[in-house]
Amino acid sequence: MATVTRPQIASAKRLVLKIGSALLVGPEGLRVSWLQGLAEDVAEARARGVDVVLVSSGSIALGRRVLGLPTGALSLEQSQAAAAVGQIQLARAYQDVLAPHGVTAAQVLVTLEDTEDRRRYLNSRATMETLLSLGTVPIVNENDTVATDEIRFGDNDRLAAQVAVTIGADQLVLLSDVDGLYTANPQTDPAASRFDVVEKITPEIEAMAGDPVSGLSKGGMKTKVMAAKTAVGAGCAMVITQGAQERPLKALSDGAACTWFLPEDDPQAARKRWIAAMKPKGEIFVDAGAAGALAKGKSLLPAGVTQVVGKFGRGEPVVILGPKREVLGKGLVRYTAEEARMLAGHQSSEIADLLGYPGRAALVHRDDMVL
Repeated sequence: MATVTRPQIASAKRLVLKIGSALLVGPEGLRVSWLQGLAEDVAEARARGVDVVLVSSGSIALGRRVLGLPTGALSLEQSQAAAAVGQIQLARAYQDVLAPHGVTAAQVLVTLEDTEDRRRYLNSRATMETLLSLGTVPIVNENDTVATDEIRFGDNDRLAAQVAVTIGADQLVLLSDVDGLYTANPQTDPAASRFDVVEKITPEIEAMAGDPVSGLSKGGMKTKVMAAKTAVGAGCAMVITQGAQERPLKALSDGAACTWFLPEDDPQAARKRWIAAMKPKGEIFVDAGAAGALAKGKSLLPAGVTQVVGKFGRGEPVVILGPKREVLGKGLVRYTAEEARMLAGHQSSEIADLLGYPGRAALVHRDDMVL
């Protein structure tokens, strides 16, 4: 049997790192020394040119200490109040440990609705892309101050996987209070063994997931396996590793115990496949010049559009057709059908005057297009 090659953390180009509450907050409060070690890891990755996004739990755990709320389950209102206080402390903590390395932290708060609504999804994606292009490290958390059970991820494992999909990350690291996926709960079954690599998430693999073992963490192994399914399906490798040691990324790079879930494809190919499978809501016809530009990997600009057919919203799939009505490809359009018709044939510099507000230069960006 051929040996499976495990991904190497040092080879990541775009990395999402999930930090659980139990790692960030100890009995005495924020674990500053651990957080400083994490900041060193992040700074080293940034110095190698790696885009890094942190998905961090901890706002409620920090806020409840400040507010003197009791241990145990909190009501929705208490959780939201604790989050409102804790989010400030959490953002400040990351700012304080990253700034000495010359790294700027940015806070991004999201809810499940932001990924399910296509317009909000595209807004989130564009914002994250801009933050990364400017060299910042976004700190993402669920917006617990406004999220109710109906619009919650409920755990940051799945949130981290969705963030990885949104930004096209090639690696997702879940820093946890366990060092990987076991055949059974290692705390109750001494015969349990850890998987080094999971090539395919089978029903048997899913059945091995257990319940949370931490008093602070909401995400058990079941949510981690669910996160892995989301990540690998989008071409992102995922690893679960024990994060309590200082410099957890360095430890992972040095061979710390972990479980890798292998991706089914690379992120860009997976995204293109996802777009190709969508049912188009409209048609955009382009001239020969635009068709030639698309063939060279360019985005579709309004100037090359000759006709817009159908009714579609922003972020919905459309078919792109050439001057002979031949199908050139499919993509996610950045404007509504009405707006697209207004912009057709015009230069991107005219968008603000035509719409009355600044817009994006491309009608369909090349990253949202499959030819």
